[in-house]
Amino acid sequence: MSSSNAFRHLGSTRVESLNIDILHYEHIATGAVHYHLATDYDEKAFMVALRTMPHDSTGVAHILEHTALCGSEKYPVRDPFFMMTRRSLNTFMNAMTSSDWTAYPFASQNDKDFKNLLDVYLDAVFFSRLHELDFAQEGHRIEFSEEGNADSPLEYKGVVFNEMKGAMSSTVSQLWQGISSYLFPTTTYHYNSGGEPAEITDLTYEQLVSFYKTHYHPSNAIFMTFGNMDVSELHDTLESQALSRFERQDKQWRVEPEKRYAAPLAVEQCYGIDSEDLSAQTHHVLGWLLGESTDLDAQLEAHLVSQVLLDNSASPLRRALEETDLGGSPSPLCGLEDSNREMSFMCGIEGSEPEHAEATEQLILDTLQAVADNGVEQSMIDAALHQLELHQREIGGDHYPYGLQLIFNSLPAATHYGDPAALLNLDPALERLRSKASQPGFMQEAVQRLLLNNRHRVRFTLRPDSGMNDEMKRLEEQRLAEIKANLSAEQTQAILDQAQALKERQEQEDDPGLLPQVTLADVRPQVSYVAPSQQHQDGLPATEYVAGTNGLIYQQLLADLPAFSAEQLSWVPFFTQAWSEVGAGGNDYLYQQQKQTAVVGSLSAYASLKGKVDDTNQLEGYLVMSGKALTAKADEFSALMQETWQAPTFTEETRLLDLLTQAKSRREQGITGSGHGLAMSLAAAPLNRTANVSNGLGGLPQVKRLKERLQRAQKEGAGFLSDALQDIYQQIAQPQQALLVHDEQGAAAHLASLQSCWTPQATAPASALSWDMPKTATYWMVDSQVNFCAWALPTVTMDHADAAPLAVMAGLLRNAFLHTAIRERGGAYGAGATQDSALACFKFYSYRDPRVEGTFVDFAASIDWLLARKSGDDLIEQSVLGLIGGMDRPGSPAGEAKQSFHQDKSGRSKALRQQFRERVLATQWHDVQRVAEQYLRNQPGSKAVIAPRGSDKLASNLGLIANDY
Repeated sequence: MSSSNAFRHLGSTRVESLNIDILHYEHIATGAVHYHLATDYDEKAFMVALRTMPHDSTGVAHILEHTALCGSEKYPVRDPFFMMTRRSLNTFMNAMTSSDWTAYPFASQNDKDFKNLLDVYLDAVFFSRLHELDFAQEGHRIEFSEEGNADSPLEYKGVVFNEMKGAMSSTVSQLWQGISSYLFPTTTYHYNSGGEPAEITDLTYEQLVSFYKTHYHPSNAIFMTFGNMDVSELHDTLESQALSRFERQDKQWRVEPEKRYAAPLAVEQCYGIDSEDLSAQTHHVLGWLLGESTDLDAQLEAHLVSQVLLDNSASPLRRALEETDLGGSPSPLCGLEDSNREMSFMCGIEGSEPEHAEATEQLILDTLQAVADNGVEQSMIDAALHQLELHQREIGGDHYPYGLQLIFNSLPAATHYGDPAALLNLDPALERLRSKASQPGFMQEAVQRLLLNNRHRVRFTLRPDSGMNDEMKRLEEQRLAEIKANLSAEQTQAILDQAQALKERQEQEDDPGLLPQVTLADVRPQVSYVAPSQQHQDGLPATEYVAGTNGLIYQQLLADLPAFSAEQLSWVPFFTQAWSEVGAGGNDYLYQQQKQTAVVGSLSAYASLKGKVDDTNQLEGYLVMSGKALTAKADEFSALMQETWQAPTFTEETRLLDLLTQAKSRREQGITGSGHGLAMSLAAAPLNRTANVSNGLGGLPQVKRLKERLQRAQKEGAGFLSDALQDIYQQIAQPQQALLVHDEQGAAAHLASLQSCWTPQATAPASALSWDMPKTATYWMVDSQVNFCAWALPTVTMDHADAAPLAVMAGLLRNAFLHTAIRERGGAYGAGATQDSALACFKFYSYRDPRVEGTFVDFAASIDWLLARKSGDDLIEQSVLGLIGGMDRPGSPAGEAKQSFHQDKSGRSKALRQQFRERVLATQWHDVQRVAEQYLRNQPGSKAVIAPRGSDKLASNLGLIANDY
């Protein structure tokens, strides 16, 4: 059946602000919907999403997402998804489970690759094998702790089981899950779609298969694509490879409207913490259930109200939450959640005490009542509208592909049978909102209606409990002991048999030839590079890039770091955070925050501190102040950048204390999400000066330093914070150069605005930076139920000929050994290796890992395996494809320009990167074995672990220095 007969075209929407056309199609036989975002981008994106709305917390949708990718009808290999990651030039490839959908997205710039991935994804989603052993591996299983020994204790294993143990170690995750379960007492959002570890083990294989049969059907599917593609050809592929084999399913999966409370609710729950000091560790959050997310006008109005109340420190509600003595700082959950069928608004505080719950609620309600009574300045509403417009116009793509960003922005509407095109074509709705918001009393009425008169409100308190983690562990062990005590001989044998069968399945080598692939012949030989459009030497030296920025301008001001002492350097991360958050130009921080909201899309600062490209013991660094704005605000934007650089106020001690409190909280909350990165940073720290300073300023030592400085400030006042930051600032020069990115229409105005603000300054040559390489503990115990392991070994910098084969070897070890040994067999959520040429070291890592010692054994075993193998040209090619795919991943137009500029500035020139690319493409098996022998075999390197509290004994077994964070 041709596409003209298989699909019908239902409509088109032109979105001028994004320069795309949204085409809407329906598959006639099954009712599957397809939205294509037509544009001339080279990068093509695809996603198929299924509505998945579980009514328990067994993680059925999440485990199914994993298991569906473990082999299909056409591709009966054990792991087609991970095999394709290394047979592809994809720029993105993943699968993910949300609260009410499961999505399978990918993107590629190569047409052959796109078709290959489409073929594999369609078969995986609609014709998955769902082998019972894959369910045991990815979901959960019981095994004896000692292989083959039925007398040893039982333990739970499973990738998702351990993933969710890691995810739910996060207090913020528990906070979100807790308040959601009360805001949504009867619908799917009441449950943890990822799975609660204690409930994951209740899920049966039969329940998984049943969920698949009812949910993974074209009638329940949403197809979305982006890019320059032949839609007729795509429809032919969808029809011939999947849809023609299905008939329409009558069942419609949808979330019903939530039953509303007649009166507000107050709830208190506990979270586990392995510390006797429970002070200032309680969270209080208020949440309201609002209207339908598919009602675009209602959604934008709710966003506007949220922006006005919470956007910055001058916003009335954020100001109240920042300045109150009831807690440390605003909750990370502050804001509007619009991805569920019905929206919710949340706000609250962290770092509080359980007894402050009622007072916190009253503070929030009093603040809202003041807004309802008195309103806000119209300038605050206009500034919030400005932010909404800027967000709509910006072309993203730096974190994941721009096409997928647009697709995910519009997916909630498609999930709930709304109009995805409307969520992208915001301009008409923004005009309606602008008109509405200009009316007198708009904000008073909206706050009264949406929040104060809304009785479906939950006050949720999450307080620490020092005995909870031990009790959860005891209950799990008790449950396993009871299972073991009641095992029959047949059941015992069945556990042993399953473990053996799974081990054999994991050890089998599938024929990779069953899967499609691109080859090195499909790789373009040239490195991607964005050259500056112009260099300007009049006034402040400026490097200009003209790119497709859709009416936005981006500006960075740069100055070399002075010869700071190690103590001063340790203040730089907090200094750069505070620089754009304090008062400036004689105005206090509240005035300045509101001014920023009205003028720019963002304004921030950071320090780039790296080793020289050929010597990791020679440090180079510079400061960057970075912002973006609409072209129409070029003059105000450049003037604001100048004022923030030249005249900051570091004497507002209460403000500095608030910022430090927030910095410490955010860094602590990020530990379990980025544990593998922190572990690798710890492991690399002893190897050279760059690695040491990177860990010292960006790793766990800095998190601990923030904690200690906050304790000192709370005890003796924040005067020393002000003194330290002023000391830093007094040594900073005027900017020495600028980076400008804009489209052609904004070029003249942007350049003129910059040059009107700055006069040339004589600049001294950059000073050498010193760092004395302090030693740090390498076994850090934190609030986590899982481990993060890392092993770093010294290697070479990017300019060295061995950097390329080391990088190829890293991908090869990950693909062919570590993934199977540590993820599939060991049960960790992830594992791999990487050659970090910026730090001149090779790093092994594991992520959300139930093991430690076994993982380090596997790291070492991977080297022996590689050196014992006679050949592996196919493995070389797979690793090279992955490396090149990563190098060629496109960013946003502005992001690519900024990246090229900073690479050039740090010595990672186009010529050097081209040389590295050519060396990667030329790498042979003997090169990989040679560098493994030279840099890895029998080398001690440096190990590090981030582990649960109370595991000190393991640290001494490993010979590591323990530190209880």
